[in-house]
Amino acid sequence: MKNGLENIQLTENFVATKIYLIRDKRVMLDRDLAELYEVETRVLNQSVNRNIERFPPTFMFQLNRQEFDILKSQIVTSNWGGTRKLPYAFTEQGVAMLSSVLKSKKAIQVNIQIMMVFTKVREMFVDTLTIKLDIESIKRSLENQNKNIELVFSYLDELMVKQESPKIRKQIGFKPNKD
Repeated sequence: MKNGLENIQLTENFVATKIYLIRDKRVMLDRDLAELYEVETRVLNQSVNRNIERFPPTFMFQLNRQEFDILKSQIVTSNWGGTRKLPYAFTEQGVAMLSSVLKSKKAIQVNIQIMMVFTKVREMFVDTLTIKLDIESIKRSLENQNKNIELVFSYLDELMVKQESPKIRKQIGFKPNKD
């Protein structure tokens, strides 16, 4: 199938734009994968259906109508047109399994690139999580510092009150005779 993809260099950014977060999983849709593999979506899905035992629900699932409608509204340059069936979403493991089902050289090359992008996306997620944890740690330490500063000011206030109204102290020590 000629779809103009051969003129597009398969970059990380291009592949990353085809990864969506659905059901808290990073997935790629059957139509996007078919485009990248340069096959028709129907052919990709037929290959998957012939080998369905290789695609448990953790590897692939079909979008429901609500998920599909939300996804369509998020994709501004959509050409969903006359989609009759709800698309299938493939997780990273499902995309990896596609390489055993689609055996062309193009499929193998594209699959390797997709796997590399999934790995980078996962690393970015871990880095983001680490940054969030660091920020939370800093917030907690700042809260503790704020409490300590308040305590210091409280002690200073007490000292100032004591200095403003000092107690008259009885003098001790050598007392001169008043004779």
